[in-house]
Amino acid sequence: MEKRGSKGQVLCRFPQTLFLRTYFSLPAMKASISPRANAALLDAKYEEWRIDPQNMEPTWSAFFEGFELGVDQSSSEDGESLDGVTQLSEEQIALRAKIVSLVYSYRSLGHTVADIDPLGKQERRNEALELAALGFKEADLDREFATSFFQGNRKMTLRIMIGELRKIYCGKIGFEFLHIHNQEIRNWLRERIERRFNEDRRPKAFIRKKLFKWLEEAEALEHFLGKKFVGVKRFSLEGSEGMMVGLNTVLNHGPELGVEEIVMGMAHRGRVNVLANFLRKPLPLLFHEFHSSYVPDLLTGDGDVKYHLGYEVTRQNWDGQEVKVFLAANPSHLEAVNPVVQGKARARQRIIGDSVERKRVLPILVHGDAAFAGQGPVAEVLNLSQLTGYRTGGTIHLVVNNQIGFTTMPEDARSSAYCTDVAKMIDAPILHVNGDEPEEIYWAFKLALRYRQDFGRDIVIDLLCYRRQGHNEADQAAFTQPQQARTIAEQLSVTQKYKKHLLEEDPEVTEPEVQEIIDANANRLEKGLTEVKALLERGEPPADPTKVAILQNQYNYQPCPTGIETEKLLELGHRLVSVPEGFRINPTLEKRFLPRRREALEQGGPYDWAFAEALAFASLLVEGIGVRLSGQDSRRGTFSQRHSVFYDTETRERHIPLLTLSEDQAKFCVYNSLLSENAVLGFDYGYSLMVPQVLILWEAQFGDFANGAQVIIDQFIASSESKWQQPSGIVMLLPHGYEGMGPEHSSARLERFLQLCAEGNMQVCNLTKPAQYFHLLRRQMKRENFRKPLIVMSPKSLLSHPGCTSRTEDFAGESRFQEILRDERFFEHPERVSRLIFCSGKVYFDLVKYREEQELNDVALIRVEQLYPFHWELIKEIISPYAQASKWVWCQEEPLNQGAWFYISHRLQKLTRHRIRFAGRDRAASPAVGSKALHEAEQRKLVEQAFHV
Repeated sequence: MEKRGSKGQVLCRFPQTLFLRTYFSLPAMKASISPRANAALLDAKYEEWRIDPQNMEPTWSAFFEGFELGVDQSSSEDGESLDGVTQLSEEQIALRAKIVSLVYSYRSLGHTVADIDPLGKQERRNEALELAALGFKEADLDREFATSFFQGNRKMTLRIMIGELRKIYCGKIGFEFLHIHNQEIRNWLRERIERRFNEDRRPKAFIRKKLFKWLEEAEALEHFLGKKFVGVKRFSLEGSEGMMVGLNTVLNHGPELGVEEIVMGMAHRGRVNVLANFLRKPLPLLFHEFHSSYVPDLLTGDGDVKYHLGYEVTRQNWDGQEVKVFLAANPSHLEAVNPVVQGKARARQRIIGDSVERKRVLPILVHGDAAFAGQGPVAEVLNLSQLTGYRTGGTIHLVVNNQIGFTTMPEDARSSAYCTDVAKMIDAPILHVNGDEPEEIYWAFKLALRYRQDFGRDIVIDLLCYRRQGHNEADQAAFTQPQQARTIAEQLSVTQKYKKHLLEEDPEVTEPEVQEIIDANANRLEKGLTEVKALLERGEPPADPTKVAILQNQYNYQPCPTGIETEKLLELGHRLVSVPEGFRINPTLEKRFLPRRREALEQGGPYDWAFAEALAFASLLVEGIGVRLSGQDSRRGTFSQRHSVFYDTETRERHIPLLTLSEDQAKFCVYNSLLSENAVLGFDYGYSLMVPQVLILWEAQFGDFANGAQVIIDQFIASSESKWQQPSGIVMLLPHGYEGMGPEHSSARLERFLQLCAEGNMQVCNLTKPAQYFHLLRRQMKRENFRKPLIVMSPKSLLSHPGCTSRTEDFAGESRFQEILRDERFFEHPERVSRLIFCSGKVYFDLVKYREEQELNDVALIRVEQLYPFHWELIKEIISPYAQASKWVWCQEEPLNQGAWFYISHRLQKLTRHRIRFAGRDRAASPAVGSKALHEAEQRKLVEQAFHV
């Protein structure tokens, strides 16, 4: 059965013909079972529940939580006493069971008939049919029962009880909470939901005036922009102004519960209003952005449209307490900002010392209904919420439910009953609130805030509202939803409704006071526009007093000292191979892994890739630079190479060598993430924005898995500095290399990253030496006033390749990262070279092997370790001695239409004035073949081609 509003729009779908019929679906309540049998089973289950409620099936547990509230078991007036024990007839037992089921049914399904749609009329319910469904008779309605319902022991007729249940569970808020497994949380919510009707629920006049002010500000701004900037897109909040009540409620009540900072994310709908009225972005600055002559005042880059921009401000609540508010910038990719906000919030918690309780920094995510139901990042980020490396102490999710997505109606946009059903997977409470009821919104957000602070878990508020304009101000909603558009056009705004309500119902709110609020806001808007016009006439665009400039040097190749003293290297190395006494390490690690590392330390090498990485981390940590590494199976490493955490074979007790370096070392965190790329990379990117002094790394299990995070890469990592002036130093580790593992485990799609490169926006490297990796990681943190994302095509087979090693001297002294590696074999006699082969990454070792096997003594191999930014001066210096070489070749493992060829060929051509030949796989739709034999044949061919083309 579907519940629809008055104009036919689907509000929710639910299978019950009548919501009270749940009674008959319970295991103990089948109609074929006699009342006495029902009673016996109920008694047995009830006793089980009283002894150990946590050990009972959640459905039964939730059912019995209402048992005492439904009927007070101490009452004996309807029964006959025998030896002090009340004896009830079968009819009385059956009646009591029905009452318990009645209470449970309202609690569990009352939301399906709640009056939550501001566009629809509350559906008329057939009371007699409802009673019949539960087996009640008309005569039962006026029978009196002793009950502890509503937190008080008193007698109550069934008629009154039903009325109270309807008022609580079928009113302007629909509650979903009985799906939650934790009994303590269920009881906490139930008590507050039912208690509020025993209290004076009406806010004081002071608060009511605030509610009206917030609504008036939101509505007036939209009308003002619509008149003064005709046809300019703003993605209006009209119809959803209640959102501002919710946000301001959190701002004003948050400090009393310990909230000091709010980190927000939202899509473009309503963002301009949030910027102006919640973050208090100066109106002259905002109006300037609407002006046709607006050019952003940027330090560098291209900027973005006004409804994508973020903002930071410190606001005061109504008690004068300060709250810092961060609104994250984001693109139009709906819900993509969610993990970024979570990462920023966790980083802020680290910065202000809130990493234990996580109560002082509050994340708020504002969603659209269609996006919340339809976009994958929603589920991924919900799954982050309670994980050790990603939790932020709970998020308040506000779903601005316009009951339409662009032009798509709910029945075409989801298969679930509500757009919020995905949140049930993490046991989040869901409050469906009528968006035209500001006092209910105010109460709901206070409850959400208290819940988040008490339990550190996510909660969802589904704000049922509508969209007065189309998707944007030029859109005609009536083209596709004519009936809904007519209903909305006839609807008074929530601001006008609430004004009427206040003047009619609250004697403490007067017409002059209301008009004063309206006039003050109108004057504020006019003053802001007048001010910006005057400034523009003088040629002085308004400045943002809150803007903090992030000054970055232009990308440069100034040598960055990253080598460390040999003694320090050895000291750190020995700490990394030390195991506590009595710790039972895995035999394989004890016999192979640790001895190899000890041997390297004692003999000056060879150091493999993973040991070089561990030494880079260790050296940064003792220098006070934190390290955070996360990804799928990153603690051990996908290829069993890292082993950053040792586990006792008997107890699984953990030993983390990188936490045992020194007493005053920085913090090292390594996390195995959930099986997500989008959410985890977005989280770590957001984290990197807030803590530039920490090395943040995200590792893909295989490089091509980054495909699942393409939005984060394209819209944030590659372009955030240009669009939003937000530099990031995040490091992406993407295992890459052709070893015959098939299309999905060969290529990290190097070509895609190179396509995204421009204006020095990020660094793309494909390395061949562990020491190069060591220096690259240290360089990432050692350059001053300079941060760029770093993309590393990290190895797979090279992790254990005997040729891919380094010596102690490669890490020490004046050693540093080299963007291009020359061929040392021909350093003294470059005139012997007739063929020059350029390459990058793993294929270098195949070329070396072939050259040695064929005894080719006139071919030099030049390794491009950093593809972008391309070090023109260094490569000129390296190739200048080879002017006499007649053959110049670029060799890559990837197909012709992939890899670095199209990026680098014209650069090499420009440098050498020689024809650059290609050696590699033919063009291909797939990154690699699926056959090991075919792979090996292709690999042999491309290597031979490099020496003979």
